[in-house]
Amino acid sequence: MIPIKLENYKPLRDIVFEHLRTAIITGALKPGERLMELQLAEDMGVSRTPVREAIRKLELEGLVSMVARRGAYVSDLSIRDIAETFEVRAALESLAAGLAAERIVPEELEKLERVLVEIGTCELGDDIERMVLLDEEFHALLFAATRNSKLSQIIGNLREQIARFRRSSLSTPGRIKAVFHEHKSIVEAISDRNSALAQALAKEHIENAEHSLMDWVKERRT
Repeated sequence: MIPIKLENYKPLRDIVFEHLRTAIITGALKPGERLMELQLAEDMGVSRTPVREAIRKLELEGLVSMVARRGAYVSDLSIRDIAETFEVRAALESLAAGLAAERIVPEELEKLERVLVEIGTCELGDDIERMVLLDEEFHALLFAATRNSKLSQIIGNLREQIARFRRSSLSTPGRIKAVFHEHKSIVEAISDRNSALAQALAKEHIENAEHSLMDWVKERRT
């Protein structure tokens, strides 16, 4: 952890919370790692109170687990959580791709294609950090093209879990290259206005991401 940068327009407890949440999602704080209030407070240059409040809030989001008489730990990636999250996400992403194929406008399609080109450059260098941002942007554009605010709101409720899972899934060998080709197929189906194919490809894409993440979790536990 590094010292936080104070922002006058945000309460300190919110800044600490966002700092810790980002550290968990990006893997700076790893699954199973114990969260020591005093140490975290010293590292960030704050008192223990906002750290304690942040940990409680992170527990409500499922990113932190409290263990009786032992303290707070970064929640592990459970097989059940992964399966349930991806089951819902596959249905939502499939619906989004199908609607996008019917409703996308030329400007949005061009944005998708531009992101796809950038993803292709990540494939060459295995740039995880950049790939995470581009993958997030790709799927955000897909949902925006549905013209369905309720659908975007529902997927937004899974934002934290998806962000955490995305990084781990993309870290598996060969996954960045596979994602590029999967995204390319989805964009081609959308461009052809083939709603049924776009749905099937999006569902397969999310299922592949789930399988990669499962492999990553199992490898860590062996």
